[in-house]
Amino acid sequence: MQSPFTLSARARSLKPSSTVAVTSRALELRHAGVDVISLGVGEPDFDTPPHIKAAGIAAIEAGRTKYTGVNGIPELREAISQKFERENGLHHAPDAVTVTSGGKQALFNAFFALLNPGDEVLVPSPYWVSYPEMIALTGAVAVPVPTVPEEGFQLDPERLERLITPRTRAVLLNSPGNPTGAVFPPEVLQRVAELAQRHGLMIITDEMYEHLVYGAEQVSIGRYAPEHTLTVNGASKAYAMTGWRIGYAGGPKAVISAMNSFQSQSTSNASSVGQYAALAAFQQHQETLRFIEMARRAYHERRDFLVAGLNRLGLPTPLPEGAFYVMTDTTRIHPDELEAARIILDDALVAVVPGTDFAAPGQVRLSYATSMDQLQEVLRRLEQLLARR
Repeated sequence: MQSPFTLSARARSLKPSSTVAVTSRALELRHAGVDVISLGVGEPDFDTPPHIKAAGIAAIEAGRTKYTGVNGIPELREAISQKFERENGLHHAPDAVTVTSGGKQALFNAFFALLNPGDEVLVPSPYWVSYPEMIALTGAVAVPVPTVPEEGFQLDPERLERLITPRTRAVLLNSPGNPTGAVFPPEVLQRVAELAQRHGLMIITDEMYEHLVYGAEQVSIGRYAPEHTLTVNGASKAYAMTGWRIGYAGGPKAVISAMNSFQSQSTSNASSVGQYAALAAFQQHQETLRFIEMARRAYHERRDFLVAGLNRLGLPTPLPEGAFYVMTDTTRIHPDELEAARIILDDALVAVVPGTDFAAPGQVRLSYATSMDQLQEVLRRLEQLLARR
């Protein structure tokens, strides 16, 4: 019998995330009783800090469970405005701030507010898997700006400038980056800001991992070109609030207003309870910063341990300066990264993410947002796998 429906061209064009595919396979094995260690999902292994959880509980008990304004409660937008000033040197009034259901929605709203079909967005690669798919949904095109492991995945502004065309509308940055952990230094950001100003481009900067840096200097590019920059961030990574779904953005008021209009016709406000929990994270920032520093020290130790171990095993791995990921060359295991990830999962019982959707052929991504005991076991299993090959 003929199907009564036809999926839209947009739905048919979407690619499934390799991150989800690997995670699903790992869960299947776990449900079958197999001891799989997953280094696939980018999620802190720390629990949400107590003072933030307490604020969420208090919000529920106080009945703060109703609709809020589409762009977030005024107190939270004020706190984010102060956070931008205090931590990033950015000057965004509360009406130039919007609160969203996670950082991903902020990016969605921004792309739909700024891009038209046929526009081009320059995106340093390897890049987070969702960027090109979200951009494609608007009818625009993501244009990769290649970076290489030998240079620590650093962005070359001259390489970026050579890719600017009359169709270029925006530059999308992610520093510290997922999947590479690269942190773009101030001089590189200044050069990109100059290019944006000269060519009339918008800069969309995803700074979700801003607090997770290890010796590098993290700077917001909005300092150098505020009228050209939309800064996207969220509570997920630094505050271990992934499930609370609170993202935010600050930038030119006209862009924020357009983003709010899109949000009003999609999800409406972010979770009311999540907003009050995030408010505590910003208002009690000294306590929050103590938590961040504890987590950062742990990630730093894990990064050093994992990178040294992988290189010792003959799996070349650059030392990332931020976030909680490493990119590892697995061509010794198999030239194709999808097959290498499958072998690592099936033969070593370690779930990693192939670099295919990151535009990173021959590499896989490992998250070190897990315990040292788990990382030690991962290296032991990989050593045994390599010994059998």
